[in-house]
Amino acid sequence: MDIKTASALRRLRLVSAPEAVSFLLLLVCSVLKRTTDFNAVPVMGMVHGVLFILYLIFWADAWNRAKWDLKTAALYFVLSVLPAGGFFAERKLKREAESALIASRARNEGIVNA
Repeated sequence: MDIKTASALRRLRLVSAPEAVSFLLLLVCSVLKRTTDFNAVPVMGMVHGVLFILYLIFWADAWNRAKWDLKTAALYFVLSVLPAGGFFAERKLKREAESALIASRARNEGIVNA
C-alpha cells in the first residue's frame, strides 16, 4: 500500500467516528425537539451534514485509491447511513490499515514475496 492510499484510508477512518457521533446526537436532538422546547436540530443538522459530506468525499477517494471492489465500497457507504455504522467502519478500517502495515513490513524484510 502506498502512502497516498494509506492517507486516504486514514482520513476516512478519522472522520467516520465523529460522523457517527453527530448522527446519534442529531437523532437525540430530533427527539428533544418534539418532546421539549429544546431545538438544536438546525445546529446539529449542519454539523452532521458537513461531517457526512466529508465522509462521502473521503469514501470516494479511498475507494479510488484502495481499488476496493463494489461490495467493499457499498459496505462502507451503507455504514455511513446507519446511526452507529461509523464506529464499525472505523474499526474495520483500522484493522485493514494494520494488516497492510504488517504486509508491507514483511515485504521490506524479504519474508514474503508479494
